[in-house]
Amino acid sequence: MITNDNMFISFKHKVLEHVARLAWNDELDEDHLDSLVYELIPGPKPQYRCCIYKEREVVTQRIKLARGKNTTANPGSNNVVQVIQAACDQCPISTYTVTDNCRLCLGKACFSSCNFGAVSIGDKRSHIDPNKCRECGKCASACPYGVIVHLVRPCKKVCPVGAISFDENGFCVIDESKCINCGHCIHSCPFGAISSKTYLVQIIDAIRNGKKVIAMCAPSIEGQFGEKVSLQSIKNALIKLGFDDMIEVGLGADITAAYESAEWAEAKKEGRRMTTSCCPAFINMLRNNFPEQYKENMSEVVSPMCAVSRYLKHLYPECVTVFIGPCIAKKSETLDKSVSGNADFAITFGELRVLMRSKDLEFEETDEQYQESSVWGKRFASAGGVANAVIECMKERGEDTTDIRLCKATGALECRKALALLKAGKLPEDFIEGMACPDGCVGGPSNHRAPAEISKAREKLLSTADDRSILKNIENLPLDKFSMFRDGHIEKLP
Repeated sequence: MITNDNMFISFKHKVLEHVARLAWNDELDEDHLDSLVYELIPGPKPQYRCCIYKEREVVTQRIKLARGKNTTANPGSNNVVQVIQAACDQCPISTYTVTDNCRLCLGKACFSSCNFGAVSIGDKRSHIDPNKCRECGKCASACPYGVIVHLVRPCKKVCPVGAISFDENGFCVIDESKCINCGHCIHSCPFGAISSKTYLVQIIDAIRNGKKVIAMCAPSIEGQFGEKVSLQSIKNALIKLGFDDMIEVGLGADITAAYESAEWAEAKKEGRRMTTSCCPAFINMLRNNFPEQYKENMSEVVSPMCAVSRYLKHLYPECVTVFIGPCIAKKSETLDKSVSGNADFAITFGELRVLMRSKDLEFEETDEQYQESSVWGKRFASAGGVANAVIECMKERGEDTTDIRLCKATGALECRKALALLKAGKLPEDFIEGMACPDGCVGGPSNHRAPAEISKAREKLLSTADDRSILKNIENLPLDKFSMFRDGHIEKLP
């Protein structure tokens, strides 16, 4: 079934592919970009919007985002997620609306209940003036027929931190001080008006300029492209694209688990509660919306993506590292300059497929096997996977884990609830594993297949992995040569 979301994503990827092809050919000049707009929207009749002029403006803004630039409406923005105003114009401004079932009853309960004079009585039904309405909901509660409905715009409805509002013209506005860049609003918008910056052009430039560009694939990549596309298949395709090499971020998950387990053990002795540090949307939620808990309770260990990037930059100081995963928020993590040595760029699985199509490449099956992480590291992508790996490390050290109390918060709303309890001093558990997406990273906003398909393919691929332990897997890594902490200090594992 083709959904609106699929249609918008398909068109967005079409724009990305054309921009990528221009980048490979060093043709990202004004003339070629202007021609691209007319090639994508030839006219004379519109295909998606009211007129071709609006369609061309939307494409112009998409091209800006495809080049890693801000939209015209957000010139000074630092946000990865941005609004294309030309596409954001069809949602109702009023949130409380009187439907056609209004009977114009004699009691006029809606009119009497409004304290702001927003309700008037028309010839056929009551009317709510959006300029006067304060969205208190009293009229809807008072109506005996229940004909006044509360219409919440989809982008606002899915935002877990209240970062979305609307200006006087009805355009969506993102409060960057609250936004966690989770990307859920992108796929909820029925008009494709919210999108994210993409860094394919910068990656292509690095490859074309002969830099050592290394891909780092998220643990959730196994199963994204079916059970016949193994990690080795993905690695082979990336090398054909021009990447120098590929490494599993699951290896970074093993390292992170080892360091976080030491942190947990210390915190447990001190009676101090902690949160995990792997999900960037969860960390953004902590930093932007729970600043005190961010300072007091967040793990100081860097994410698996950052761990692998720092490891690679120790081995190859001039290399460019590119994370590939299902996550929009990872893009914002790469832009966080307070953490040095992190990945230079992050792209989604869909953007990887765009990059491959821009060079006319497809995944090819192979009998070769590639594995650098333990199964525990691979399962970081699933809800509970981080906590399970941390506890496994503690067990491998011979520590007692029987009385550890865990809060496994999956989905942004669960994360927010857990953090609110932590802030209020009412969290019963010792540790919070926070993942902003349902089911963890495998339920991320930019997954390539339906969750059931991914799960089936993923389990088959993981069943072929060996059963190496976490600590044995990382014992020969130069962990004394790069930092696993946000502040950059180097510390040996216990």
